[in-house]
Amino acid sequence: MTVALMWEARAAEGRGPELLDWVREHPVAGPPLRREILRAPGDRVLVITWWDAPYDADLPELPEPAGELVARPVHRWRFESLGTPDA
Repeated sequence: MTVALMWEARAAEGRGPELLDWVREHPVAGPPLRREILRAPGDRVLVITWWDAPYDADLPELPEPAGELVARPVHRWRFESLGTPDA
């Protein structure tokens, strides 16, 4: 089974580039099958990692950044991959 972990944070005012650098400097242990970093307006940063593991496996995740770097607590979600649609 492939499990995807999503980690999303919103940077404190004016600190978007710093949060993006922080994410790039903090790889998760493992390594995962794949790791992708995305950004969105509002200084939001999203990290998705894919793992070959059971859904409820204890998997490494990014920690919370220092409190002054983010505008709110990190949001985290876990999904089971159902594959990609046939082309």
